[in-house]
Order: sequence, then structure tokens, then C-alpha cells
Amino acid sequence: MIKIKSRAFGAYQTNCYIVDIDNKQLIIDPGVLATKWVKSSVTNPIAILNTHGHFDHIWSDCELKEELKIPIYIPKDDAFMLEEDIFNQSQPTCKADILVDKDREYDIEGVKVKFILFPGHTPGCSVIEIEDSWFSGDFIFENSIGRVDFPYSNPKDMKKSLEKFLKIEYDKRVYTGHGNPTTIKKEQKNIPSWFGYL
Repeated sequence: MIKIKSRAFGAYQTNCYIVDIDNKQLIIDPGVLATKWVKSSVTNPIAILNTHGHFDHIWSDCELKEELKIPIYIPKDDAFMLEEDIFNQSQPTCKADILVDKDREYDIEGVKVKFILFPGHTPGCSVIEIEDSWFSGDFIFENSIGRVDFPYSNPKDMKKSLEKFLKIEYDKRVYTGHGNPTTIKKEQKNIPSWFGYL
């Protein structure tokens, strides 16, 4: 049975998630100053997973990797954002252990984790699928989509990603990088109205 804890961190109120399956915990997008909360909330952490490389989602990666002795998974095309402080935010830097290439499924100590690539917000922007839940990072939100006006964003890629998203035939609960949870089917109804902005 999957259990999900969440807490928002930093100026952008970025959601950090702890996913517990069979007393094994996956840490998703640990943002600014998330380390203390994460450490107090886990008993058997097995990995740090990143939906993308923006500093407000990866800030505590390096500290947690060192203190908990667990690997970091990040989309390959966003790994440079963990290795370099490209936005000049005094973000801690380090190297990821696993670079996720495109749509990949991993077995992490018996827990199945699938990364689904939806570039646009960033080159490697991905959804993390675990059982009946999606962790969408900054790809989609409740009634909104990720911004494409940042360095390394690409509106054309976002349009293709939204077209890919519209073809998803199943429904799951979506835990977003900022704000409230939603569902795939609910957001599919909203997506067509965003194409005119890309």
C-alpha cells in the first residue's frame, strides 16, 4: 500500500513528497531546506527522485544523498542543473547517480518507478509514475501548465509534450510540484486552451 506525505518548501512553495511503499521511502523533489523534514519523516529511505532540475526542486538533493547514503535519480538532460548553480542561487551542487534517459522504468529495491519524459519546461522535465500516482513536477498543475519562459525552456517541446499527454488513456491522481493535487483526466480537459499560448 502506498502512503504519501508532502510539504511545501521555499519561496516558491515547492512540494516535496515522501512516498512510502512497504516501509521503503522514495523522496521526490526535495526543495529548499527540506532536509530536516525529510530526515524526520523517513525510516528506510531508498532513493531521491527528481522530476526536473530547477533549483527549487533539487536544493536538498546533495545534502540528503550524503547524509542518508542513497542515490539521486534525475532526467539526463537536466543533470547539468544539479552539477552547476546555473541560476546563481547559491544552490548546493553534486552529481546524480542515475541519469534517466527518456521513458524508463526502474526497480528500486522492489519498488517500480517509471519516468515519463515531457520536455518543455526544462529539457528533461518528466513525470514520475509510482503505482496509481503521478508526480508531475512543473509539467502540469491544477488548471495550468509549466512555464516556458525560463532559460532552457522550449515552447515547441512543451506543445509536443502536451500532445503526448492528451494521448494518455488511463487516469491517475497527479501530485504537482506546486499547489494542489489533480487528475490526468481533469487536466486533459484543460490542455487544449493552452496551445494558443505556446
